[in-house]
Amino acid sequence: MSHLWRDGEDMRCLLIYDIAHDGVRTKVADACLDYGLQRIQYSAFFGELSHIHQRELLVKIERRIGKHGANVQLFPLDEKSWSGRRVIEHEEKE
Repeated sequence: MSHLWRDGEDMRCLLIYDIAHDGVRTKVADACLDYGLQRIQYSAFFGELSHIHQRELLVKIERRIGKHGANVQLFPLDEKSWSGRRVIEHEEKE
């Protein structure tokens, strides 16, 4: 398997999670923000991370989850994947 990027190089990443416990969910969101990821939905974050920072973040998240149930997935996105994304976003009107 070939590497998509070198170790020191940042890559766009999408991190999503499903965590039932409110406190754990908050701690995981805080960890994502600490690594510079932006919240794009309630349980989805996006940003650029090096391979090393991806591993570090996942280790921190795993520690914060502890014995609670969780499903956390991190997707590195290459340029082709990123450029193919489609977005629908509407601001709520009052």
